[in-house]
Amino acid sequence: MTPSTDRRSERLKASPRMFENDVLDKLSRVHPAVPVVLFLPAIAILFVLGFDRLGAVALAWAAGGYVFWTLLEYWLHRVVFHWEPADGLGARLHWIIHGVHHDHPNDPMRLVMPPSVSVPLALMFYGAFLTVLGSGRAMAFGAGFLTGYLVYDMTHFYLHHRVPTSRLGKRLREHHMRHHFQDHTRGFGVSSPVWDRVFGTSPQGSRRERPATREVVH
Repeated sequence: MTPSTDRRSERLKASPRMFENDVLDKLSRVHPAVPVVLFLPAIAILFVLGFDRLGAVALAWAAGGYVFWTLLEYWLHRVVFHWEPADGLGARLHWIIHGVHHDHPNDPMRLVMPPSVSVPLALMFYGAFLTVLGSGRAMAFGAGFLTGYLVYDMTHFYLHHRVPTSRLGKRLREHHMRHHFQDHTRGFGVSSPVWDRVFGTSPQGSRRERPATREVVH
């Protein structure tokens, strides 16, 4: 790599402090394995309990939860993560939630949501599922929903820090890199770009074009 490439790689990777407080700043940096450790046991428990109550139909409810996550992922990314006030508290919140990732997309410690945010959100959604669906269906639906979240987090990390060799992996990586380096107003689906096609926000350009994907240095 050339010196300029080295400097760009470091800028993309080394995100600055997010908080002056050392404890808060440390909590803002999360190892990518943390979601697996936290949510995989929860997914297994919820699915087993849901299957015990519903039988094979639990598979359908789990699939529904997974699809619901992919839709939520799209709209969260599009509406919440890319809500970009010009200044003030809103601008600060945007930078904390998502702006820092766009400025430094290769920082492996700021690619997944901190447990201080993800766990309360998971509990909030599960509470809503319980209210609307009842306990058995909520368990199966929640298992699928959390599986979708976990797949999203792991896919996001993989696309930034690995070079996919499969056709699907290459398409997902190009889709996401175009969002980062070509047009951040398109390409909001990370684990499931299908919703970009449904809502007309797929990145412009042929899948065969590769310049945008070369911006990320491994």
